[in-house]
Amino acid sequence: MDRDDLGFLLAKATQRWNEFLQARFRAAGWGAVRPSYGSILVPLFEEDGLRIGELARRARLSKQTMTTMVRLLERDRLVRRVRDPDDGRAFRILLTAKARRFEPVAEHTLIELNTLAGERLGERRLQSVKHALKEWIET
Repeated sequence: MDRDDLGFLLAKATQRWNEFLQARFRAAGWGAVRPSYGSILVPLFEEDGLRIGELARRARLSKQTMTTMVRLLERDRLVRRVRDPDDGRAFRILLTAKARRFEPVAEHTLIELNTLAGERLGERRLQSVKHALKEWIET
């Protein structure tokens, strides 16, 4: 294995992306929001009130990992867990008002970083990378 290994490059690209996210969140006054929270927040921004199992499926995380992540977001008051009225054994995850205040910051940051990626790679290459990554994720 070397620095040209695909896994190494993907890991380092993800690390760099997360560094950009964290720096911008911090600059906007949201330094406590970890980039890893995006796995939970993005699906909830799309559809609030998902059950933990469905949230785990959309985030492509195990239920065990999802439960741990939800606890962290609860600790940071970004989500709250409520009993599912249709099934008292299940829980739904709801965004808090704090998370709703963060949503435009996250949206703006992602637009900014996508623009930066487009400037660095060119729009055609950026679309190609996105397409390839989506194919890999769905494998």
